[in-house]
Amino acid sequence: MSIEEILFEAEESMEKAVGFMTHEFSAIRTGKASPALVENIDVEAYGSSMKLKQLALITAPEPRLLVIQPFDASTVRDIERGINESRLGINPAVDGKIIRLPIPELSEERRRDLTKTVKGIAEESRVRVRSCRRNAIDTAKKLQKDGKLTEDDLRDTETEVQKLTDKIVVEIDKQTAAKEAELMKV
Repeated sequence: MSIEEILFEAEESMEKAVGFMTHEFSAIRTGKASPALVENIDVEAYGSSMKLKQLALITAPEPRLLVIQPFDASTVRDIERGINESRLGINPAVDGKIIRLPIPELSEERRRDLTKTVKGIAEESRVRVRSCRRNAIDTAKKLQKDGKLTEDDLRDTETEVQKLTDKIVVEIDKQTAAKEAELMKV
């Protein structure tokens, strides 16, 4: 394994951590309707647990409304039950074959709670990035121990991995700050 491969693998792993964080952020309610808010809710249908996005079309026709149109009308009650069992805090309104989810305005206290959740997700991502850094440096040290890297190459690799880590952490901080600002905006 070469230095370039170590750096490539580390960057790929770190980018996955940021991607996961971004996906988690999209599921956090900001007071405006987004299909990502409900698409991963587990619904018991057809004798198994499925994600809502597999059972229905989810749209946001208005800024404060989600409309869920099941592919099969017989799953309407299952979807309603799944939404009620999720910790979303939104009561679905069943209207024949469609379900409407009115998104209420967030209270100040709820905004602060969601901000804490965002910070927790961001910290989890930072921990993953640091773990990727540690794995890359350990791989480089093993190569150096096996005689495939010189001490200078090891030091250069450690420096490059640290630069990459710093860049990714700055990206995490930017996304976190943007999400917090979005949450606190009334």
